[in-house]
Amino acid sequence: MTEGQEAAAQAVETAAEVAGNWAKAGRHAGVAGAAIGVVAAGAAAGVAIERLTVGRGMRRRARLALDAAGPYGTLRGTPGAAVAEDGTELYYEVDEPGPPEKDDAAAKGAVNGKHAKHGKNDRSAKPVRGKEARAAQEAHGGLRKRLTAALGRRSQAPTVVFSHGYCLSQDSWHFQRSALRGTVRTVHWDQRSHGRSSRGHGQIDGTEPVTIDLLGRDLKAVLDAAVPEGPIVLVGHSMGGMTVMALADQFPEYVAQRVVGVALIGTSAGRLSEVGFGLPSMGVKAFHWLAPGVLKALGWQREIVERGRRATADLFAGLIKRYSFGTPEKVDPGIARFGERLIEATPIDVVAEFFPAFAVHDKTEALVAYDAVPALVLAGESDLITPADHSRTIAEVLPDAELVCVPGAGHLVMLERPELVNEHLVSLVERASAAARSSRHARA
Repeated sequence: MTEGQEAAAQAVETAAEVAGNWAKAGRHAGVAGAAIGVVAAGAAAGVAIERLTVGRGMRRRARLALDAAGPYGTLRGTPGAAVAEDGTELYYEVDEPGPPEKDDAAAKGAVNGKHAKHGKNDRSAKPVRGKEARAAQEAHGGLRKRLTAALGRRSQAPTVVFSHGYCLSQDSWHFQRSALRGTVRTVHWDQRSHGRSSRGHGQIDGTEPVTIDLLGRDLKAVLDAAVPEGPIVLVGHSMGGMTVMALADQFPEYVAQRVVGVALIGTSAGRLSEVGFGLPSMGVKAFHWLAPGVLKALGWQREIVERGRRATADLFAGLIKRYSFGTPEKVDPGIARFGERLIEATPIDVVAEFFPAFAVHDKTEALVAYDAVPALVLAGESDLITPADHSRTIAEVLPDAELVCVPGAGHLVMLERPELVNEHLVSLVERASAAARSSRHARA
């Protein structure tokens, strides 16, 4: 047997084993097990084909190299913890205004998510040099100067609070954190069961399912702990945007008194059960019917599923790119790998716990609480998870909001087009600061 034939046989054998693992988990889902079988077969085929062309060791080395290449997700602030109503510890970090920290040197290497192109033998990931690097640094500095001028010295500047999306963590805001760092006070927190926050106590003991309303109360706990006074600008992506809406739904008086600006990025106010995810019509119906049961079954078989996820890492990398980025072929490989790591870090049982909450999410009426403050509604035009039309619907309820639909961008628009998102976010903070000053002068 030749070396190529031996590699092919090994690939098929391993892929078949993976398919068996997925199918074993799927049998616990009854009818939904059929869907698992289809996924398993697709995974097996994908793995086999991939491993015929690229060795497992080479792919693993490539992933490790990309993991070590960029500074993405390395920015850290002063840690803190809020306690949710069920006792869950919610981890947050605060970046205070002031001189840049030492770890900002890492951020400078990827201000706008750009790395130099390397030769095939170059394993390093050096920052872009020359004119492109200078342009990125100047743009970054320009945003800081604008914010400093807008915030002024006499008035109390707002604290910008970032809420991340489903299967992500606070690190998904890396580029936005870098852009605002040292200029304005920011708070970044991890949703329950995500990132560095604790597993939801109510979910561990089965006393309370995850709901968007619960996440809104979690956000209120973080705000009470991390921002006890002063104006606030809320920024939410995907599930984080829904969390911001749930805050307004349950605490409208608090929002009216404290919130001076809001950014809703790649999110939805409802009707998520109608989203097609780029699938044909029959596939959409089957997905929405089977997905909750399938995920619940997978959550029961966490160890088996996690082994399957590791074994089919290449397949899942392709799926993550497809559903995260609008033009994945143009995304820096280091950023794409960073997105994969964020999603891979979410255990399958957490994925299963949160998924049912989206089908019943409806906060359209709650949006009016933000009609009185400067608002940014931004989405990728090629977003398959929360389509841009959902952002247009939000903008209809908030007619004075700035609506930005980014051509060619996908769900993780803040990673795919960071410089554009940063620009609009800084503009929002400028407008919110000006509006807050005008409001205080009017009351005086």
